[in-house]
Amino acid sequence: MAKPTAKKSRPAGGTPATALLEKAGVPFGVYSYEHDPAAGLSYGEEAARALGVVPERVFKTLVAEVDGALTVAVVPVSASLDLKALAAAAGGKRAAMADPAAAERSSGYVVGGISPLGQRRPLPTVVDDSALGFATVFVSAGRRGLEVELPPAELVRLTSGAAAPIARR
Repeated sequence: MAKPTAKKSRPAGGTPATALLEKAGVPFGVYSYEHDPAAGLSYGEEAARALGVVPERVFKTLVAEVDGALTVAVVPVSASLDLKALAAAAGGKRAAMADPAAAERSSGYVVGGISPLGQRRPLPTVVDDSALGFATVFVSAGRRGLEVELPPAELVRLTSGAAAPIARR
């Protein structure tokens, strides 16, 4: 695992994401930092700064609709989601960002803390293939200010997802 600058911890009670990782026996690290409400909606960039790692290794979880069905996209915080590429990777024709309230209801997490792991209702998931170029990546652990570090192949496996080029740099 990397040596991020945020505090490594195991949160009391954990989250559905950390519970899934523990149950699966996947090696992972948990890092917490104080979320700054002044950061606005730049949750991923805030996480990269707090962790002290390059933004390309920190991935944000976005919920989109592909042909009307909710779908999870996991892309680097340094990039944006290519909706056309997501639609193609998910076997659909059209994609649009989902309503934040729908994303929260479906995942069981709040915006800025949505994890691709341990979601209330598992959704089709596509992870940007750039993740596979790293030994480990960071994703939300299910709360603002809480990140998990894990091997990207395990992220794809545990989400029953696929890896595809869905980020626009």
